[in-house]
Amino acid sequence: MQRQAVGVMRSEAAVSERRACGLVKVHRATCRYRRRRVEDPRLRERLRELAATRRRFGYRRLKILLKREGFAVNHKRVYRLYVEEKLGLRRKRGRRRMPTTAARVPLKLPGRPDEVWTMDFTQDAFASGRKFRTLNLMDGFTRDAPRIEVDTSLPGQRVVRVLEELKRRGRKPEAIVIDNGTEFTSPVVDQWAYENQVQLHFITPGRSMETGFIESFNGKFRDECFR
Repeated sequence: MQRQAVGVMRSEAAVSERRACGLVKVHRATCRYRRRRVEDPRLRERLRELAATRRRFGYRRLKILLKREGFAVNHKRVYRLYVEEKLGLRRKRGRRRMPTTAARVPLKLPGRPDEVWTMDFTQDAFASGRKFRTLNLMDGFTRDAPRIEVDTSLPGQRVVRVLEELKRRGRKPEAIVIDNGTEFTSPVVDQWAYENQVQLHFITPGRSMETGFIESFNGKFRDECFR
């Protein structure tokens, strides 16, 4: 706005740049500045792709993912593009149910052990009424459960601890298919996956069929252990 005001004063009132900047109280270098940076279209496109796959990530965490891929960006630049592309996180307005006629896509079967794992939580309560949770991990090829962690609280740090213990025992997946729960989208889980070169594949919100292997396991697990 100040630069525009200086331009109007110079054209309409025929005053010098020095005089116009003095009246508006803006430095002359500010008015003379011209943007020289050329915007990389790949950056904007990649930001849109990451925001679509990491739906719970804000611009700061998207910036980390972009820097990992070699983009020279800071949080200010990512924020500007984030706003321009209207990628802001949206508040939930109630659960959106998928239509019953949605097509079922067969899950791709892994070709070897530890190629693809799935993770999910189950929940139940003691006789006293206190709730507890289980973190279930399953190998998509062998269909075995490398670990079932049980506790009253299982945050992201606990998920990383379980994965780290399995890695020390020689079990580490190439990829993990998970939902968009806050434990799985936490920065600590994302950092562990990056450092260990493990791909995190988040399912489409509301499409639990995309983790059909672990959902089937959870159903049998509840029948055998919770009843």
